Amino acid sequence: MPHQALKLIAGVDQNKTPTLNEAAISFSELIRFVPDRNNLGLVQKLGGWTQFFTNPINSVVRCLLAWEDINGQAWLGIGAEAALNVITGGGLKDITPQTTTANPAVAFSTVFTPTPSSIVTVTAAGSSLDVYDAVDIQTQVSVGGLVLFGVYPVTPVSSSQFQIVARDAEGLPVNATSDVTNGGSVASFATTLNSASVAVTLADHGLSLGSTFPILVETTIGNVVLSGNYIVTSITSSSVFNFTAGTSAAATPSASASGDGTTATLTYSTGYTIPVGSTIIVAGITPAGYNGTFTVTASSAGSVSYANATTGAQTVAGTIFVSVAKENGGNARFVYYNGIGPLNANSGYGVGGYGAGGYGSGIPPAAGTGTPITGIADWTLDNWGETLIACPFGGGIYEWSPTTNNPVATLIPQAPIVNEGAFVAMPQRQIVAWGSTFNGIEDPLLIRWCDVENYNSWIGQITNQAGSYRIPKGSRILQCIQGPQQGLIWTDLGFWAMQYVGQPYVYQFNELGTGCGLIGRKAAGSMGGVVYWMGQSQFFRFAGQGVEPIMCPIWDVIFQDLDRNNLDKIRIAPNSRFNEISWFYPTMSNGGEINAYAKYNIGLNQWDYGTLSRTAWINESVLGPPIGAGILPGGTNNFIIQHETSPDGINASNEPVPIEASFQTGYFVLTEADVKMFIDQLWPDMKWGYFGGSQNATVKLTFYVTDYPGQTPSAYGPYSLTQATTYVTPRFRGRLVSVKIESQDIGSFWRIGNMRYRIQQDGKY
Repeated sequence: MPHQALKLIAGVDQNKTPTLNEAAISFSELIRFVPDRNNLGLVQKLGGWTQFFTNPINSVVRCLLAWEDINGQAWLGIGAEAALNVITGGGLKDITPQTTTANPAVAFSTVFTPTPSSIVTVTAAGSSLDVYDAVDIQTQVSVGGLVLFGVYPVTPVSSSQFQIVARDAEGLPVNATSDVTNGGSVASFATTLNSASVAVTLADHGLSLGSTFPILVETTIGNVVLSGNYIVTSITSSSVFNFTAGTSAAATPSASASGDGTTATLTYSTGYTIPVGSTIIVAGITPAGYNGTFTVTASSAGSVSYANATTGAQTVAGTIFVSVAKENGGNARFVYYNGIGPLNANSGYGVGGYGAGGYGSGIPPAAGTGTPITGIADWTLDNWGETLIACPFGGGIYEWSPTTNNPVATLIPQAPIVNEGAFVAMPQRQIVAWGSTFNGIEDPLLIRWCDVENYNSWIGQITNQAGSYRIPKGSRILQCIQGPQQGLIWTDLGFWAMQYVGQPYVYQFNELGTGCGLIGRKAAGSMGGVVYWMGQSQFFRFAGQGVEPIMCPIWDVIFQDLDRNNLDKIRIAPNSRFNEISWFYPTMSNGGEINAYAKYNIGLNQWDYGTLSRTAWINESVLGPPIGAGILPGGTNNFIIQHETSPDGINASNEPVPIEASFQTGYFVLTEADVKMFIDQLWPDMKWGYFGGSQNATVKLTFYVTDYPGQTPSAYGPYSLTQATTYVTPRFRGRLVSVKIESQDIGSFWRIGNMRYRIQQDGKY
């Protein structure tokens, strides 16, 4: 009886039917291909993993970064949904940024006489800020000719007071124009019946026709909800302007009016509480002296009073349709970013570089701490030399240095306060942020960058290289990375490059491809000078020939089962040790979390797939082989896992568990004629262990035999194969046969060789 070789075509093809995929692989699980001298792919078991850090991370890890400090110590940054951590030397340190939200009464003080000053003193009970803190003023506050809004570094005065420096749009200090003590006001809004126009009272607003007015604190006036950016449609005075709410203002309750000649009272037909200090616009009242804009001097549910300059006895009559509200109920809205400095236990803030006493005089303020931020959907991490740069999705940009070793990451107050992500552009070293902002409201197509070698300067001027650019196409920037010799940008529709050109434009932006946008915000990466990414329905690469699609023979496996409600969880996973790029992705059957992978072998131009959950990944780094994050068997928490370090997997108890590697071929057509074929012997040929190691692998072999493609096959096996196995005798007959090879043993490695089988013709039926 003749013998034939069981030779396999490299790669997995799931787009073909098993019958069409003859002599090739149709199903795979935890395997890889390695090239031989003929550039064919030899199937072997996937490399295993060990715990990089034995303790779990108590929320899902979304981002990892490895870097080294100036002392040669390697660090791992971990961005998780509920924490920002770093690991070095086997120890875990929680450096999660801390914030505190406060809604104090408006109590700002400015100085104009005898010398105008840009310093504003803010009174806020319990603020307890220090020099490591910053404050985000989210309600625009008008005081002393200034409008204060945005993020400011603080200088502490006491536990209930701090100072900030007022600055203009170019970041330059601007002086107050009057003396104010514990005063100021937030914006007041007024609407009238059936009008979409909103009148805003904000002294010294400084706006012009067409300017953008942002509202960060959602405010309801009548039935209209105000939040976001609004375009100024008219300017009444330096204190009053109008914008359109975007939808018709619903009718507010009617009011009757009465007065005694000096004070008029509006009594609403249904209860409203209008804060004292609000402005109210009144029309249609006789006499006309009661029409106009007034300041509320007393307030209660159902009635408001306003002062009137008219003297003498008057009778006020009429019906009023008006709604008035102040942003945040008339209070300020502060978000404190609580950085914590490396305090000296013996001297606190009162000695050393800060001088005697509390920064030079008086009692040192108590350093306030806030609440660690949580619920972060994603992070981007990068390093500025030895300094970790961390940006939570939708948040500000933070820094943390191993040298100063502060307890928490500290906000960079000059940076945009809202960003979808950030990276460090090289070689000129600038932080580039995308999905950024100028006024606290995200622009999903805006890119901003800091000055060269200075991440405390973000406002573009002729004397620096900070700047911004808005991508003109698409609806959202998904991801930006530092690619080979340039920054690379993906929108939902296309692919762009930002190339450093120096002054005056700093960066030049070019569209490199259309119809090749990114599917999720961590689905692109580079390896070996080539950039790879997952698009909406196919894969792409960018090299010397421009953007090229990558043919994907496992398209059905990926895109027909992809959970499109959780695309931003997709993670690219380069592995330069084996010339592979993987994408970990969620499937529709797994409740929104990652549970599967597709892997592309760059050298062989072949694919395979399987089930494995990794929610974050970094390639080979200063910490050695690739590192990922995921849930281990026997546990519910996330662990940090180092790959290519073992023949096995690991469980939550740090015990080895088998890697259940397998693959199954398509059907071999034993004969093209009507006759059946009989196979009674197979000679195994494999590598049964690592070079120079124990050849102890046990591999199971199963044959699936049928006569027609649609029939349910008959299984023969599994047969256990070891190095000592000379042959097995399956003894089956049929026209089509598929072969499955799998292993579930501990501490073993295998790679397939040239198996041979004995075959002969065995009748027609």
